Amino acid sequence: MMSHLPLALIGYASGIAANNPGCGAGPLQLKERNFARALSEQGLESSWQAILTPVKESGSCLEQVVQLNQSLAQITYRLTRQQQLFTVLGGDHSSALGTWSGVAAAKSEEGQHNAMGLVWIDAHMDSHTAETSPSGNIHGMPLAALLGYGDPELTQIQMTDPKLSPEFLSLIGVRSFEAPEAQLLQRLGVRVYDMQEVNTRGLEIILAEAIARAEQSPSGFGVSLDLDALDPNDAPGVGVPESGGLLAEALCQALTQLKHNKNLLGIEIVEYNPYLDNDYKTEQLIQKILLSILGV
Repeated sequence: MMSHLPLALIGYASGIAANNPGCGAGPLQLKERNFARALSEQGLESSWQAILTPVKESGSCLEQVVQLNQSLAQITYRLTRQQQLFTVLGGDHSSALGTWSGVAAAKSEEGQHNAMGLVWIDAHMDSHTAETSPSGNIHGMPLAALLGYGDPELTQIQMTDPKLSPEFLSLIGVRSFEAPEAQLLQRLGVRVYDMQEVNTRGLEIILAEAIARAEQSPSGFGVSLDLDALDPNDAPGVGVPESGGLLAEALCQALTQLKHNKNLLGIEIVEYNPYLDNDYKTEQLIQKILLSILGV
């Protein structure tokens, strides 16, 4: 069970694993615009623990991403061991490599060797490996790596075992992907809810199923939300906008199901690009999302 300490905010200020590096500025803007204070004023106490940025002189993109995520994994490992709830704010979705590797390592050390659960809300599958990726962008690979597939440097951050088990993993909001990603997830038995199913059955029901699936892991579970899961009209400031996404109001309403959930280990909200935002619309939505999950 997580403690009632202030919510720990961690900035993943990097866009180097993406096509457009603009989302690297996302966490920096949030901090500059007193994001933590805004949450506190609405009853959610929070404080910044760290803002991680790439070390530009440290070699290739892969080396920089690995180094950054090793640092992130050490932070989420420590917070999980301290039973402190956290939110990683990004930055491109390569952050998932560090976020959930740290959590999984902490739970494994507690003797819970079952891989953790995860609800992955995203327009994309992020399940490429270097062999299947058309672009080679690492932000399209973290989910495969967390499942144990891909470059060993990505799969073995913080611990060598896979961080996730397919039986506790669901994807929600998917509408843009390549065949090899879909084939990998299908072969593994991961539950994928595309936008067609969301529109047919309703987000609230689908999220309830995904949470139930994630909660079957005795280790607890996390939520990883790529803001491009949302419709660009509701969240314009994202790295890779895809039309026809989740509506902000419906998502915030559905996420209230997570309030006071004792099995929730951490939250990740990524791909915020302030350069593409309109009137701070996406920034304000990030606040609303967190308040929906953790507000009083």
